[in-house]
Amino acid sequence: MIAVLDYGIGNLRSAEKALLAVGAQARLVSNPDEAVNAEALVLPGVGSFGACADALRNSGLHHVVYDAIEKEKPLLGICVGFQMLFSESEESPGIPGLSVLEGAILAMSPGKRLPQMQWNKLKLSDRPGSVMFREISDEDLWFYFVHSYAAYPIGFLENPVVVATCEYGEEVVAAVERGPLWATQFHPEKSGVMGLTLLRQFVGFVAGHNKGL
Repeated sequence: MIAVLDYGIGNLRSAEKALLAVGAQARLVSNPDEAVNAEALVLPGVGSFGACADALRNSGLHHVVYDAIEKEKPLLGICVGFQMLFSESEESPGIPGLSVLEGAILAMSPGKRLPQMQWNKLKLSDRPGSVMFREISDEDLWFYFVHSYAAYPIGFLENPVVVATCEYGEEVVAAVERGPLWATQFHPEKSGVMGLTLLRQFVGFVAGHNKGL
């Protein structure tokens, strides 16, 4: 079972529906006890960093995220769910992130209209062992973004967790991968066929991970 963490912010059911569409046994969970037996987690997020971070902690589901990281259980962060994996965001000063990944969320370059609300093509990083986009050809790397803040990992684009970027007035981190931890700035559940392909890849990764492959 893949638990989609429902901490009361935004329409999180779209991520659940997309996972069900690719054959996953997925369900929303709003209580930490409901996620105990989950084989993997999905941490979605829409809206502001601070509101999401506060709601996640108030729900107690942040403990579920930390437990998954400690036990190396597969986890997929999406949009603000991706951003919350970092330590802090300029959008919400004083409200801490989860600090699972080193770095911060900063306002994007004002040279382009914000938010970035469009389809954009990814550029994959040369990261040996990355499997997130293995089933997607270079021509099909189009995904849907909605955001005004972006991730700046320690070392930025040279950080080995960065597996994809896109161009929007500057080079923007679009996806990170660190073993069983995957996270995307874009919305795979809103990215049509290729988004479903990526989610199917995650579901397959979860199955292989749990079999020790």
